[in-house]
Amino acid sequence: MKKTMFLIMILTSSFVFGQTQGTIDIYESTMKIGGMGAEEYLCGFSEGDQLVFNFEEINGKELKEIEILEYPSTSKFMDYKTSKISNKTLNILNTGIYVFKFSNSALGGRICKIKIQRVPKNEETKNFNTTVYWRNVIDTSYTNIEEKYLIKSDTLINNLTDQITKVHSMTNQEGNITTSNFTLPPNTIAWSYYIGVDQASQKAFTEATQKLSDVAGPIASRIPGYGPLAALALNGTSFLTSIQTGENVEYWFVDGINQNLLKSGQAFHYYKKGNVINDFSRMITPLSGEIFLCLRNDNSFQALDVTIKITAICVNQEWGTRNVRKMNITNNNVPYLNN
Repeated sequence: MKKTMFLIMILTSSFVFGQTQGTIDIYESTMKIGGMGAEEYLCGFSEGDQLVFNFEEINGKELKEIEILEYPSTSKFMDYKTSKISNKTLNILNTGIYVFKFSNSALGGRICKIKIQRVPKNEETKNFNTTVYWRNVIDTSYTNIEEKYLIKSDTLINNLTDQITKVHSMTNQEGNITTSNFTLPPNTIAWSYYIGVDQASQKAFTEATQKLSDVAGPIASRIPGYGPLAALALNGTSFLTSIQTGENVEYWFVDGINQNLLKSGQAFHYYKKGNVINDFSRMITPLSGEIFLCLRNDNSFQALDVTIKITAICVNQEWGTRNVRKMNITNNNVPYLNN
């Protein structure tokens, strides 16, 4: 009986000793996991290996979560709110990369001792390379998306106002302020105006029209509504010039509410103002709605004939939709084993 027990003890000791001799240290470290932070470690295992894992928080504090995964996302082991794990052993069914994840939900850091070992299946896999390498992989994929595209775009010239308005003198019983209004059409991208007092200003506009016609040539001349104000609104050369001598008129471009405030002598806001013999400009605000032009004559006795011309440029676009194939290229760092 004593001989039998002694023989069993010898055999058992030999088995334990053999297993200990076959255990290979892969990773041993003291790791700090910051407050509300996480860390991970990757290494490789061969099919048939045994994975042996030990963990301890050196101050006995709990770590929120420890997980071991077969890359990329197959969970093999998970433990919550633990401060120590001793000799946790997993049987490796597939050669691959394994991820050790450590998550800390506390505000304070955790100091952890970690040890990862492997027991090879046999002598042939003893020298298995557990190091994880990284390479950049370019991945190309295609998706069908619906895309808007421009079918056509039409630029239209709209001459909104072309008139001569009388503005009475300060002593006239009808008052010395005259108001006219116009509405900007839909899809206006810019508009321009010309204001001029008496015959000299009318002549200046006529001369600019003739010069533009001479320079622009027959093609531009055949565009409906094309003239100095259209050229000005389109940021082109208009040939309009300022007159230096003659009677002046004050003007304000305002909206409906401020038109009434102006007439009643109250404080008001305006888009543009001037006190001129003639004036012209390109406007890019406002681009919609009804606009009022208020003219005031500061002459005590003489009425003024004021030329008013307003031109708006509109761009009407027709859009369609179509399906297009879009190529998507992504660069990813991918782990791999080299065996």
